[in-house]
Amino acid sequence: MSKNTMSKEEYLNKVKEIDTTKEAPKQLEDTDFLTVAKERRSVRQYDPEFKMDKSEILEILETATLAPSSSNLQPWRFLVIEDQKEKERLLPIANNQQQIVDASVVIAVLGDREAYKNADRIYSAIAEKGRMPEDVKDMYVNSILDGYGSFPKERLAKIAHIDGGLVAMQLMLAAKAKGYDTVPMGGYDETKFIKEFNVPENYEAIMLISLGKGAKAGFEKTRLPLDELINWNKFE
Repeated sequence: MSKNTMSKEEYLNKVKEIDTTKEAPKQLEDTDFLTVAKERRSVRQYDPEFKMDKSEILEILETATLAPSSSNLQPWRFLVIEDQKEKERLLPIANNQQQIVDASVVIAVLGDREAYKNADRIYSAIAEKGRMPEDVKDMYVNSILDGYGSFPKERLAKIAHIDGGLVAMQLMLAAKAKGYDTVPMGGYDETKFIKEFNVPENYEAIMLISLGKGAKAGFEKTRLPLDELINWNKFE
C-alpha cells in the first residue's frame, strides 16, 4: 500500500478527525418534504445512551416501504440490529465504524431475488380491494412468474439493488422527518456479514444504515454544479 493511501478502515474512520463541525443535528420545525431533503445529512456520531422506541422504528420502516418497486414486488427485507452484543459483533465486519455501536439501531437493507414468488399474494390483495379485475390479476401474476422466473440471477440482483436504494432513501428521509439521523454504509464485508448473521442465500446485501439520535451534525453538503450533471433531450 502506498504511503499516500489508506486502508479501508482508515478511510472510513478518518472523517471523524477532519470533521470540524461543532453543531448538533438540526431539529426541524418544518417537516415538509423539501426541508427534510435539504437538511438531511450523513451523521456518523450518535448519542450512545439514547434508545429509540420500537414503535418509532416500525413507523419509519413502514413509511420507507411506501417506496416504489419493480412490478410492485417489494423485494426489500430488513434486519434490524438493536441488541448491543449483536452491534458489537457487527463492528469489525463494518470496518470498526463507531456509529455501528453508538446508534440506536443498525438496519441492514436486503433485497430478495425471489420476491416475484409473492406476485399472487400481492396482486390478489389488489383484486380483493376491487382495484383490478380477477382475470387481469391472473394475467399479471402469470406474466410476472414467467418473466421474472426466467431472469438470470444477475438481473434479479440488479432489480433488488435498485429497489433497495429506493427504500433506503425513503427510510432516511422518514427518519429525518421524525427527528432522527442516519448514515448509509457500503463499507463492510458483505461475505462475512451474510455468513455471521445467517442471511438467506436468496437475499442481496444492499447497505447498512445507522439510525438514532445524532450527537454531531456531520458535514455540510457539497455538491457538483447542477449544470454539469444535466443534459437536455439528448447527448451531443
